[in-house]
Amino acid sequence: MGSTAAKTVTLPDKIWTRDFILVCVANFFIFLGFQMTLPTIPLFVRELGGSDQLIGLITGIFTFSALLLRPYAGHALESKGRRFVYMTGLAIFVLSVGSFAFIASIFILFMMRMVQGIGWGFSTTATGTIATDLIPPKRRGEGMGYFGLSGNLALAFGPSLGLTLVGIMSFKELFLICSALGLTALLLSSKIRYKKVEQSPNKTVTVKFDIFEKSAIQPSLLLFFITVTFGGIASFLPLYATDKGISGIESYFLVFAVFLMISRTFAGKIYDSKGHVYVFIPGTVLIFGAMCLLSWLPSTTVMLIAGGMYGLGFGSVQPALQAWAVDKASDNRKGMANATFFSFFDLGVGLGAMVFGQLAFMYDYSVIYSTAAGSVMLSLILYIYLLLKSRKSSGKIS
Repeated sequence: MGSTAAKTVTLPDKIWTRDFILVCVANFFIFLGFQMTLPTIPLFVRELGGSDQLIGLITGIFTFSALLLRPYAGHALESKGRRFVYMTGLAIFVLSVGSFAFIASIFILFMMRMVQGIGWGFSTTATGTIATDLIPPKRRGEGMGYFGLSGNLALAFGPSLGLTLVGIMSFKELFLICSALGLTALLLSSKIRYKKVEQSPNKTVTVKFDIFEKSAIQPSLLLFFITVTFGGIASFLPLYATDKGISGIESYFLVFAVFLMISRTFAGKIYDSKGHVYVFIPGTVLIFGAMCLLSWLPSTTVMLIAGGMYGLGFGSVQPALQAWAVDKASDNRKGMANATFFSFFDLGVGLGAMVFGQLAFMYDYSVIYSTAAGSVMLSLILYIYLLLKSRKSSGKIS
């Protein structure tokens, strides 16, 4: 009896369980496969004869197809279960990325990027919800930070590894490797013991279909203005650096990811103990500064400093906003809260890539980053407005 009682006290506070480790490792492999394609897809489009506008369109359509599927994914997480959504998304991702190896047409690539977005929308909505299920509520900010490290570790190696491999092998071989990494994530996901969906006594609450979770709107909207910057960096920074004769783009992604991981070790704990105000404001200031430096971009050194600032800022802000998004949602709406959060993430990346593609065509690449800095400033202004408004009425943002 005594040992049983001790277990019930300690287990709720434990983060590193068998299933949490499995979902983190699976997340690492799917993100590694994805991150290796992130800077190489624009190069592939250019090899196929595409312009900057087409690069932006093909990057953007991926995120928009993910965006359109996330509400259904959030609903399916609560009605069909975590396993179904996660493994279906991973399987679609594996098949679509593998198909890139055999594509010689921009139109077919465009169509398969839509399919890839569907798989990505399902899998990433599911994995964030699965991690949320497994993390003790009192340590959610810390736990989501650790979970985010799995994607960040992939980010540390993925873009630079993809760019290195494409220099020594064909795009076909690269995409087959990326597909195999996704298959590894699929095999690992089959070993996870998933939480059973809690059915509400009123069945209509669980099966009801809608497109967002109201309690997650505020942090998701703040995220939108920040992830606009992501579309500009992922799609155009390698091309921008090449045009300016600046080397070391692989090192940029490595520096960005290292500082992203560093931020995960402390930002979640700050969120849990002091709230999002102590994470969001300094994080967005760092991201704003990084965009200003990239707009200027006189040298490799400045580019790497911007990468460190962006990694530290984004790595602090993103998990804090995700924890905030799911904290307010009821247990049977956690999946929908994650779907809402990632929908705004996708919308920011997709719109950013498409708008920035047009800006690059009309002006030059530097305009992308000055515009992105303005978007980050909008997020900060909106946050301060919400903070002052809520403190006036209740003392904190609700």
